[in-house]
Amino acid sequence: MFKAKIKVTLKKAILDPQGKAIEGALHALKYINAANVRIGKYIELTLKEKDEKAARQKIEEMSKKLLSNPVMEDFTFELEKIK
Repeated sequence: MFKAKIKVTLKKAILDPQGKAIEGALHALKYINAANVRIGKYIELTLKEKDEKAARQKIEEMSKKLLSNPVMEDFTFELEKIK
């Protein structure tokens, strides 16, 4: 069994109005060094696979088909073997 930690973020070329709004709010709170704020998603799931290669393939498929929008978003993930 594996625990997957998946991060989904907008591609660099895609404008992030939510990130800009948060950046503006941070500046209003006097955190003026905060810059280039981008918003994303973090997803954790347990995958009942014995083989790491198969687990990686399944996470790739899930991320491309459902967990992210490949046109607008990129994703990365980590796998952790659990008992």
